[in-house]
This record gives sequence, C-alpha cells and structure tokens, in this order.
Amino acid sequence: MCNSKKQKAVFLDRDGVINSDEGHYYIFKVKDLKINPGIPELIKKLKDFGYLIIVISNQGGIAKRIYHKDDTDKLHLAIDKVLKKHETSIDAYYYCPHHPETGNCLCRKPSGLMIEKALARFNIDPQQSYMIGDSKRDIEAAENAGVRGVLVPKNYNFYEFTLEK
Repeated sequence: MCNSKKQKAVFLDRDGVINSDEGHYYIFKVKDLKINPGIPELIKKLKDFGYLIIVISNQGGIAKRIYHKDDTDKLHLAIDKVLKKHETSIDAYYYCPHHPETGNCLCRKPSGLMIEKALARFNIDPQQSYMIGDSKRDIEAAENAGVRGVLVPKNYNFYEFTLEK
C-alpha cells in the first residue's frame, strides 16, 4: 500500500546560503568550505519540525571545466560531515552541472525543474514548502515550481532566522 501523505521540505541554495562564497567565484575545494553561521542549527531545527532538507544548486563550473562532478560530490560529503557533528543532515542534493556559455539546459535555476524532481521523488507538498536562496534566480526557481521563496542576504547569519507563514 502506498503512503499518500505529503511531506514538507525546505530547499536550500548551496553557495552563499549553506556555505560562504566570500572571496571565491566557485566553491569546489573542501579546503575552501566555510559553513555559514547558524546553518547546522537551522537545518536541525527544521528537521525536528518535520521538514526534509534538500539542496538545489547551480554548479556551472563543471560545464566550464573549472572543476569536476567528483569535486562537487566531495564538497557535499564535507558538508554532510559538518552537519553530522551537529546531529543533522541533508536529505538530498540536486545540482545543475550546466552553464549558459556551454549550451542550453532545462534544469539550471531559475528553472524549477530540480525542485520539481524533488517534489515528485519525495511526495512533497509545494504549499507547505520553501526555497531559501540568496539570489533572484533562487526565488524565481521556487515560484516556477510552486514553492514559496525566501530571499536572504548572501552569506547570511542564520542564528536569528525564522520561516514566516
């Protein structure tokens, strides 16, 4: 029997939201990873409230051959390691490896396709879900997928953050 109960999720942009991108155009080296203040605590609190946590990120440096998918996967493992110390985790990572300079794609934000894939895979109710991002294209991706967008400043301190309904 299939469970039809819809889940709720918070989608997070990666660079500038989860981790600082200050001083770097592309974050792909584990040694450059700096988690933004309050992110582990925010993720833990959201998971305690029953939200899935899903990362939605453009990683155009892959298409531009600045770094490889393996670098992105290693960085995600490093984020997971930090979050594990705080007894929390990311439920899934979705990223677009394309860049407009190297060709067209359907998944790059502001397209909502990555969010839509997660909505379907995890049976998520978009009306109960949010996308937290630091750019206009993050908010447009949320709107394109029917999810509420929350714009925060780049490299925001999340200790005071709350989701307003």
